[in-house]
Amino acid sequence: DLGMDLSDRRLRLTLELAQQLLNTPRHFSQHPGGFVLTEDRLDELVPIEPAAMEKRQIIEWDKDDIDELKFMKVDVLALGMLTCLKKGLDLLAQHKDVHLQLATIPSEDPRTYAMIRKADTLGVFQIESRAQMAMLPRIKPRSFYDLVIQVAIVRPGPIQGDMVHPYLRRREGLEPVSYPTPELEKVLGKTLGVPLFQEQAMRVAIECAGFTPGEADQLRRAMATFKMTGGVSHFRDKLIGGMVARGYEPEYAEKTFSQLEGFGSYGFPESHAASFAILAYASSWLKCHHPDAFCAALLNSQPMGFYGVSQIVRDAVEHGVEVRPVCVNRSRWDCTLEPAGREDRWAVRLGLRMIKGLVDTEAAALVAA
Repeated sequence: DLGMDLSDRRLRLTLELAQQLLNTPRHFSQHPGGFVLTEDRLDELVPIEPAAMEKRQIIEWDKDDIDELKFMKVDVLALGMLTCLKKGLDLLAQHKDVHLQLATIPSEDPRTYAMIRKADTLGVFQIESRAQMAMLPRIKPRSFYDLVIQVAIVRPGPIQGDMVHPYLRRREGLEPVSYPTPELEKVLGKTLGVPLFQEQAMRVAIECAGFTPGEADQLRRAMATFKMTGGVSHFRDKLIGGMVARGYEPEYAEKTFSQLEGFGSYGFPESHAASFAILAYASSWLKCHHPDAFCAALLNSQPMGFYGVSQIVRDAVEHGVEVRPVCVNRSRWDCTLEPAGREDRWAVRLGLRMIKGLVDTEAAALVAA
């Protein structure tokens, strides 16, 4: 119908080459912060090319190639909230004589969790988006592990795997929590019988379908490879067949696989969620107990998060913080804290960095004058 002669050798070669191009990268991109360690010289093992940054080189292979050769790849990434927390804790020490580190922030604070349950989380790490705010009154976090689940559940993996609504119904007591076998209860007990994390998917494959640890790790890699869809489907027959052979109903095995298949879009590791939950709790605690320091630190860490300066300032004012405008005589480059006539609360003086178009060198000259 297309007027093509399939006996033409050139056409056959063209179609074969086109087939080989499927699932190959569309374009190159550069890892923001990672390096590779090898025993021998790197330039003798992998192709290297100059990067856009002067005196920098990049490896022309991707992470899957590096993993295949068993090279050690180390990711070094940054989070703006770490900067914000450091600045906030420094302000507490400087102005309120409160000396804390991330590890010593009071844990399981009822006031902090009460604020979180009200979705009063503008500026807070990970749980400040509209989707997260809408979920908070339903999850009603009261403990650290509740926050771990909160961080992980509002993501494409659990949503596409039809895990969110069953979990919420069970948490609210609208649906009974049941486990076909004791093995499954050990794996899914903390999440009310619903697999939410990659580690749980691996344990389900091992305990309920007879996967070896190596095969379960291959399943994890398939779930983690978000740039390619369909990777998890290669394990369908083995997982469903293994569960049925161990006494699970075929319908339940099918449902379990479809849930795990959702991780192919973006499954979240429990360890990752726990790390994020620490920062979510710490930033919530700082906002709850010291909204003045939190506001100043958040403004000094911009740009980051979902909200602009005006929204951050308005939210601080709603929490009883006095926010003073930029002043050529009083402002520094960063936002600072000034006495406000109360022992427990300081005013936030907006810094010169809030002036659009003013560079730090010119601001330094103003401050020094």
